[in-house]
Amino acid sequence: MLSTNAVADLTKNIAREIAAPNADQTDQNAAWPEASIRTLLGEGLGGLVVPERFGGQGHGTKMLTEVCEILGSECASTAICFGMHSVGASVIAANPTDSQQEQYLSPIVSGKHITTLSLSEAGTGAHFYLPQTQLEVIDQGYSINGTKTFVTNGENADSFVVSAVASEPDAPMGQFSCVVVPNHSSGMEWGPPWQGMGMRGNSSRSLSLNNVVVPRHNLLGKEGDQIWYIFNVVCPYFLVAIAGTYLGIMNAALEEVKAHLVKRHHTHVGLTLAQAPVLQHRLGEMWGKVEKTRRLVYHAADSFDQGDSDALIALMSAKAEVADAVVDIVNDAMTMVGGISYRDGSRLHRNLRDARASHLMSPTTDILRVWIGRALLGQPLLAD
Repeated sequence: MLSTNAVADLTKNIAREIAAPNADQTDQNAAWPEASIRTLLGEGLGGLVVPERFGGQGHGTKMLTEVCEILGSECASTAICFGMHSVGASVIAANPTDSQQEQYLSPIVSGKHITTLSLSEAGTGAHFYLPQTQLEVIDQGYSINGTKTFVTNGENADSFVVSAVASEPDAPMGQFSCVVVPNHSSGMEWGPPWQGMGMRGNSSRSLSLNNVVVPRHNLLGKEGDQIWYIFNVVCPYFLVAIAGTYLGIMNAALEEVKAHLVKRHHTHVGLTLAQAPVLQHRLGEMWGKVEKTRRLVYHAADSFDQGDSDALIALMSAKAEVADAVVDIVNDAMTMVGGISYRDGSRLHRNLRDARASHLMSPTTDILRVWIGRALLGQPLLAD
């Protein structure tokens, strides 16, 4: 197991040496950040959140937050792609069978296998926990029919954690389950390449599953376990991966402003912008917003890793607060840097486009705040 400091140092090197130099091209060409992802996996971080007993690094959500923050400060697409691999790996590692350990976890921890989530659907929108994709029991195992959207890593992944609902008439209503589907399975069909406003390298594509057959041992847990996975594994790891990524964007924007204020001179008065009180004041406000948001995110992750009973509330709040903060921070940064930040190709231009997705990624900010209120009031999270 690599220590937390070793993981952080390794990630910083990869972010600086590989992710950063490729970030503009990743954005401009909507290119999946292959070099960064392959290097992260090749250096032993593919199994970052996989328990040591399965050969992984055995780190929790706090370390995943830090890794995604480091990557996100250089390339948000790299951070999201690695984060979603880690979330998928955490789901597979939660209750693996011997077969799943051999087929999926061993290649994941050896850096030879990329996995990801495939939960969202157009018909249910942000309610990703209500799949309409059909799971039918057949002699060979399961047949899967449906269409998934926003599959991060797209066809670059080797497997997908897919959610589905039982299709049998006699099955309990809303029996949602999760299965692992290998890439290149017969009946898989990919939608067009991802062309987003931001996060342009995440290859977030749609996936049609047309009578895709998987063996029975690809079922994760038991039939009907999806909701357990959603709130005990998917949400915690997903929320910190997203929050960490946006912390990275916030930090990048803050550093961009600091560098600009120090080097920019007003020739008519012979002073740098760093000497302007109003800008000093605004930078102080910006730093405070970044730091208090960071502390909430890391507190929430640490709370979950320690098994605190109210950790999920903190995690949900962390993602909601970071979504508000990152948009505000990058907007303010762009205002402080001025017109040069508004042109196509500037770093803040990319940061702003990447930041805007923070409210849209499920669970959305509105859904999270409803869930937080329900949890605080002792109400069911998924009440109508």
